[in-house]
Amino acid sequence: MTRLDSSRKNYHNAVMSFVTPSPKVISTFAIRLFLLACLSWYLFCLISSPGHGSVIRDISFPAGSGIRKLANKLKDGGVIRSSWHFVLMTRLRGDSHHLKAGEYRISDAMTPDDILSKIVSGDVDYRKFTLPEGYSIYQAAELLEQKGYFKKNVFLDKCCDKVLLAHLGIKEASAEGYLYPATYNLSRVGGEEQLLEQMIGQFNKAYSGIKGWEEAGSFSRHDVVTLASMIEKEAVSANEKPIISSVFHNRLRIGMPLQSDPTAVYGVRSFSGKVSKADIMRPSPYNTYLNKGLPPGPIGNPGKDAVQAAINPAKSDFLYFVARQDGTHQFSRTLEEHNRAVRRYLR
Repeated sequence: MTRLDSSRKNYHNAVMSFVTPSPKVISTFAIRLFLLACLSWYLFCLISSPGHGSVIRDISFPAGSGIRKLANKLKDGGVIRSSWHFVLMTRLRGDSHHLKAGEYRISDAMTPDDILSKIVSGDVDYRKFTLPEGYSIYQAAELLEQKGYFKKNVFLDKCCDKVLLAHLGIKEASAEGYLYPATYNLSRVGGEEQLLEQMIGQFNKAYSGIKGWEEAGSFSRHDVVTLASMIEKEAVSANEKPIISSVFHNRLRIGMPLQSDPTAVYGVRSFSGKVSKADIMRPSPYNTYLNKGLPPGPIGNPGKDAVQAAINPAKSDFLYFVARQDGTHQFSRTLEEHNRAVRRYLR
């Protein structure tokens, strides 16, 4: 073989070696291609959502539940593409043990990263409920039914459940007066008992910081809350609550009927600022026109400042008050003064 032929052969072998890679090179290339495909799929699933918000699911993640079970729920609900990917993402991020139990509202417009962040942060889905100051358990029950949260009669039954009340530290026959007016977050699987526990717990927390209980004299806590509920119903302006309290205290001291309008309609209808002669004459243990002293229990759920006013009334010798047209009251010391005020403001 000539030197030229040898050179041609070497050139041919070099070319064939370049265009025909060895099995080892092919295997390495295939692995890299597979890994690149997996990475692309992982990133695609991470930053993209499976839909545009048309699918919304309420996903329950109970305490002690595993990540695989959660991922399967999300996949079956149509809000993620791959349960395997969600499990892998969670573990790669080191969040497997940081997931918060609760009820979550998830849509298919959310990316897996969004969903995981929501569950790690504990951004659970709540139903909000606000109890206004002075509202009775009957008004609260109506609000809850209007919102579609609970049935009115079921909630009222729970408010009078002796076993539940005893568990929550209430010795009275009803939760009336002990539901703290505030806004509450209630989980979508939470029932009436959970809400009552929150409200009574907030009552105990808020009122434990009120000073002056020791100055309430012969008044029990129940007496104070009962008086506070009447003050809350009568007052529109917060500044007048201590003065209204002084009127009730003055009447109690001399044995004069309290004659509080809201007590005459308690349990019959909501107090709207006016009562009729029929309301005043209706027999009821709560009617302070027909019965001396405090009613047997609260007629609503007072706020903290009303309780404070019940404990610390203003110093006055007023015995009467009548509502003006602007929501404030005209206070009087004598019946003659009061009658003049009535003619002036209620004519």
